[in-house]
Amino acid sequence: MTAQRIHPADLVVHGGVVHTFGPAGTVTGLVVRDGRIVAAGGDLTGHIGPDTEVLDLAGRTVLPGINDAHLHATWLGARWPHPLLGAPHEETPVVTAEDRRAAILRAGDVCAALGITSYTEPGLGPGETGCFSAEVVDEYAALQREGRLRTRVTVLRLFGLLDGASSLADFERGLATPAPTADPEWLAVTGVKIFADGIPPMRTAWTHHCYADGSHGALLVDGSDDDERAATLAAMISLAHEAGLVVGVHATGERSIEAALEHLRAGDHLVHGDLVTPAQLRRMAGRGVGLTTQPAIATAMRPMVATALGEDVAAKAWPLRDVLDVGVQLTLSSDAPVVTPDWRVHLAAAGELLGARGVTSELTARLLRCYTTEAAAQDGSAAWKGSLDPGKVADFCVLGADPVVVPLADLPSVTVELTVTGGRIVHKG
Repeated sequence: MTAQRIHPADLVVHGGVVHTFGPAGTVTGLVVRDGRIVAAGGDLTGHIGPDTEVLDLAGRTVLPGINDAHLHATWLGARWPHPLLGAPHEETPVVTAEDRRAAILRAGDVCAALGITSYTEPGLGPGETGCFSAEVVDEYAALQREGRLRTRVTVLRLFGLLDGASSLADFERGLATPAPTADPEWLAVTGVKIFADGIPPMRTAWTHHCYADGSHGALLVDGSDDDERAATLAAMISLAHEAGLVVGVHATGERSIEAALEHLRAGDHLVHGDLVTPAQLRRMAGRGVGLTTQPAIATAMRPMVATALGEDVAAKAWPLRDVLDVGVQLTLSSDAPVVTPDWRVHLAAAGELLGARGVTSELTARLLRCYTTEAAAQDGSAAWKGSLDPGKVADFCVLGADPVVVPLADLPSVTVELTVTGGRIVHKG
């Protein structure tokens, strides 16, 4: 019997710590060919040929590429490097196709430098202009055809106003408009985003709690009263399901969460979930409804929630420990440019919310999965990305230190030294 011939790799990475987040666990090297992982293990010298690029990690650490499940990339590109919270800044106007293209490409540079290889751009549609217009989706498709995207993109379309009202008629018209065709591994338009309510600090979250002026907020979708608005929200979710789309519902108040949860199904998710209750979390876990939340926004806004609704309500907001304990499919994200897109900052903030002290390797690894494997599952791509298993795309980042042996509070100091997307180096620090 003759030995099976191994085809030389395009890239071999060795000599470090490689967290695959897959069945292989933690190994010391990877083999990449044609943009995909072909092996993960120890001695990989048999894969090296005369044209193979060999990267010696010299003890550094590899993670699967970071997947930000809620990042407004075009808006980020227009504002960079100025986040919305705490940094007054006149963002670059986005009016023309060239403006849109420049913003997307700038965001791609920012993401690559942070080890982000995938993100979900939530809320692009015909009712909006500038960074959130339907034309942004067309620009993404054009850049994908030209091979200029450095980050994989999932889009959720919006058939209403950002942080504002939507009508059932506009929603139906939006669903009838076609999305551009593209390579789904680089640009996938998989679902819709619906704004159920606003946020507690603006007193627009729909809640049983009482704001200082005696109000409780309301659903943002059209309707003459609470019941009619809830029925409109339910109809929108049903129409999206009939169209074969996943649904992401922006809901922060526990009343809006309840109204949406009645109709969401496995594969859908809630965005933010500021005032979600333990009972709602248990229902979400049982039904396979996910949650996408932003720890750095939570730590920044908790005092604002206290001002709007009181210290007792603020203390129970963003119950990350309950989310982890009941097993809700959790994805962590930035909502950039509301705050920084830096996932290291958000993991540090998650540690603060959880009261983590010192090195918490198991917890850190679990939170990292919320930025990798869980995010891939949420956007329906777990079969081909999210972990570094043979057959999956070669999306990974190289860090200066192993994050699972660094205290969560110290993660922002860990350097991102290399980012690879589809086997191609897109950032080298």
